[in-house]
Amino acid sequence: MATPSEKSEQVDQFIYEFTGVDRIEAIQGNRCALGCVPPMPIWKDELSEKEYRISGMCQNCQDKDFD
Repeated sequence: MATPSEKSEQVDQFIYEFTGVDRIEAIQGNRCALGCVPPMPIWKDELSEKEYRISGMCQNCQDKDFD
């Protein structure tokens, strides 16, 4: 189980309203906060794993959004 980074309640609420997924629950459950169905992939690097704890985005979503 991954540990989510600390965020203000307002930020977590915004993420929930935007995605419909609770970021904290998704990260603690090793799921993507954007609602991806596939299993969580292995992280490319430490920075990608850190980003997951911040945003809850799996490696596939990070690659789509940041590459």
